[in-house]
Amino acid sequence: MTLVSERIGQFFHDGHRLEYTEYGGGDRWVVLIHGQLMPRRMHQPLARHLAAAGAHVLTVDLLGHGRSDRPDDPLDYSMTAFGEQVLALLDDLDIAQAVIGGTSLGANVSLEVAVLAPDRVRGIIAEMPVLDNALEAGILAFAPLLFAARFLPLTITGLRAVTRAVPRGVVPFWTGIMLDTCDQRPAPMAAAIHGIFFGRIAPSSRTRKKIEAPALVVGHGRDPIHPAADAAMLAEELPDTTFVEARSILEWRYRPRRLNGIAAGFVARCFETDAGARLLPG
Repeated sequence: MTLVSERIGQFFHDGHRLEYTEYGGGDRWVVLIHGQLMPRRMHQPLARHLAAAGAHVLTVDLLGHGRSDRPDDPLDYSMTAFGEQVLALLDDLDIAQAVIGGTSLGANVSLEVAVLAPDRVRGIIAEMPVLDNALEAGILAFAPLLFAARFLPLTITGLRAVTRAVPRGVVPFWTGIMLDTCDQRPAPMAAAIHGIFFGRIAPSSRTRKKIEAPALVVGHGRDPIHPAADAAMLAEELPDTTFVEARSILEWRYRPRRLNGIAAGFVARCFETDAGARLLPG
């Protein structure tokens, strides 16, 4: 793969510091957003691939994640607030338009950005969106984490101590990402989960149908937390969509060539004309 430049930066929004990594150069901007509790580094492989293909890519740690600030107040966390943070990043770097994309939480935040500022969104990449069909699985997955963070904080701090002791350079990349995801502090973790799940998870179906930006929607057939039905529903709602079904929930992690190629093609076509183009996978 072509070597690309990588730079770490920071910006401030509502008094909080947020950190990002910038890959490559040029005017074809892409912002990639991580999953819930995960660090921005999860998108490093895709960011490098897109940058090598000519895109100018940003990966950002939203508030409460990665190396960004982690306040303890649940009122600091919501999908709308996350969308505003992405727009603040665009403003800080004087970016007029970008393709906005992400995984799980990041997919939902991308939809929020498209609703908040449609003129800033060149396209959307939504992998594993979390919509109506994911409610029960989401509660089962994250309610125990919220309970542990609130009432059994030593379980969270103990896990953090163990995972921080593992040198990231000696473990496989995705093992390191999982270790980073376990690097949590109880109060901010509880605040983030509380704020997200007791607020609006995503724009309403009626609002989603009004999003005009071209979209690449990627769903997984066997993922209970991110049901394929949610991805398929989103693909039907958005008026200009390419829907791709991943071969497994691990394909984009461990065998990314096919999906990386589709994503790179999508980004290129988003910038072909002022209005974008209807996109088909290669």
